Amino acid sequence: MRKIIVTILIIAAAAIAALAAWNFRLTISKTMPRPEFALYDPGTEKIVHYEKYGKFINVSRENYRYEIKDRSLLAAACGEGVYPNTSVYRDPLYKNLVKEKKLDGDHWSYLDTRREEEAFYKWATANENPGVRQFYTALALENAGLITQAIKAYYAVLVHFPRTVSFTYWNTPWYPAKVAIDKIRCLTMKYPFLGMKLVGADITVENGFNLDPTDDIYRVNPGKIVKCRPCRVIEKQNKKRLGAVTKQIGYGNVNLIRYKGGDWQLLVKDRPYVIKGVVYSPAKIGQSPDEGTLDDWMNVDYNKNSLIDAPYEAWVDVNRNNMRDEDEKEVIIGDFQLMKDMGVNAIRIYDHKLCSNKKLLRELYNRYGIMVVMGDLLGTYAVGSGASWYRGTNYSDPKHKEKLKARVREMVEEHKDEPYLLMWVLGNETNYGVANSAKRFPRPYYSFVNEVAKMIKEIDYNHPVAICNGDTLYLDIFAELCTDVDVFGVNSYRGWQGFGFWGEVKRLCDKPVMVTEYGAAAYWEGHTREQAEVAQSEYHFGCWNDIFYNTAGYGFGNSLGGFIFEWVDEWWKAYEPDIHDTHKQWSGPVKGGWIYEEWFGLCSQGEGFDSPYIRQLRKSYYTYKNMWNPTIGELLRKMWYNVVLRLAR
Repeated sequence: MRKIIVTILIIAAAAIAALAAWNFRLTISKTMPRPEFALYDPGTEKIVHYEKYGKFINVSRENYRYEIKDRSLLAAACGEGVYPNTSVYRDPLYKNLVKEKKLDGDHWSYLDTRREEEAFYKWATANENPGVRQFYTALALENAGLITQAIKAYYAVLVHFPRTVSFTYWNTPWYPAKVAIDKIRCLTMKYPFLGMKLVGADITVENGFNLDPTDDIYRVNPGKIVKCRPCRVIEKQNKKRLGAVTKQIGYGNVNLIRYKGGDWQLLVKDRPYVIKGVVYSPAKIGQSPDEGTLDDWMNVDYNKNSLIDAPYEAWVDVNRNNMRDEDEKEVIIGDFQLMKDMGVNAIRIYDHKLCSNKKLLRELYNRYGIMVVMGDLLGTYAVGSGASWYRGTNYSDPKHKEKLKARVREMVEEHKDEPYLLMWVLGNETNYGVANSAKRFPRPYYSFVNEVAKMIKEIDYNHPVAICNGDTLYLDIFAELCTDVDVFGVNSYRGWQGFGFWGEVKRLCDKPVMVTEYGAAAYWEGHTREQAEVAQSEYHFGCWNDIFYNTAGYGFGNSLGGFIFEWVDEWWKAYEPDIHDTHKQWSGPVKGGWIYEEWFGLCSQGEGFDSPYIRQLRKSYYTYKNMWNPTIGELLRKMWYNVVLRLAR
């Protein structure tokens, strides 16, 4: 009998092993993308051992450099498209593309091509700053599914061109090497079966938060890409010992605490609270604030049935035929319920003057469990200061400041005792200087923000105060002058790999971070709706992972969560409120390289025939629903994936 049991156990173990191996292969095939073309010269090394071909000098000091000793062997190890390799010029595919004149034109236009091999060959041979050329060559390799070569190309930026500086569409400095670090980390985590990860890499740029890169001082540690088991790429996120609470802000239902270990955490009713927020502004198609025709969504009741329209009467167009079918799947559900189902726990209101229905917000909290981050634009777009748009708010003008402080005081006294209130937010990327003086004269602006924060705390000591900054521009000045601001809020659109500023904020001011806006469009020129929605979903997936894995106990431990921009498409963003515009607005780090701001919603309004009620839920909605409110099936799949990783040793 014992022999029979042993035999059965052996057979069962063999079956489990075979099933695991099969799932392992299946996981690889589903995880790794299929390359769009084959490289003529992929290089002799999967992980380039730079120490064999040269020497790293002054690592983590100002005068860092990598000195090449054997250029030919290094080039052979790196392969095509990775400095100092030049074999791209011998590539038959490159020669054919040149012959067919498919690589004519400006290299920047190839960021928007549907043929990634053309983007790769164009950028690999572009007459451009070497660091910029290397970064966009790596991006083309990534988009083409040549992930290993892309990682090598991104790492070459760190090794050879860490001081490269370029500029964004908005003419603010941009550092490709810092982004390359985030790209490598995210790619190795996304594709753990490559069996590699980046360790020790860090680039700090002193004076790197202003508009002038000429005074930048770099300290560079390129780190090292090392071989590792797939299960070690994504380290198990065991919460580290946080230690005792050393600081507390707020003594009511909302508390912001700092632990001895340096991590920050938001508590609501003494329970940890990661902000899973959305920007909510359900504008009816055809209306626009620029034309003064935008109705107040908190009060509109177009069908006169005593229900607020979008929050309570939105319905899901399941089959996307732009009409409400008479079946059980397309019942009226309302945005508030849809958000609750997704896992949303907060919405952001940009300016309290837009908050005209406190009863509705109480219902939002009491019935749906969703809180409110309440804001004052603080003179952004000249709102509230008494200045004209063309003159703009002047943060050195006593009259402007007096009006803005009175406005903020009114906001705090109006909402401070409401149960739905989570936090105060001042401004909205005001440092970009739209109809105000903050970009030209940042110090008076940040001094004023701190002055307002102190005033708020004199009235309400139970809720944290945040700023809404435009990315990290002037972060150093914020750190110096805004000592009474509790949270560094930031609108940021850096790409699917996330944000990369957690460590910078921790070094400079040691404040918690709340991402007040992030997102991507569900439109991609030349691609299908499904392809565009997948790209949007992947962008959100990467950004949320970066937000979550820097909350208390993980990573830098200073993330409080974030707000998706946005819930539903707004058709007025490109100034033609009756048209769902698809013309390019500005360039950015997204698939295709261009931003279409009218397509940022997690759900659309279809073709607009039943606005503001119709909702077509995009793939990104369901991505968040699985991340923020996972089903048992999703949890089991995640557990199985972890088992497969550990069997891949």
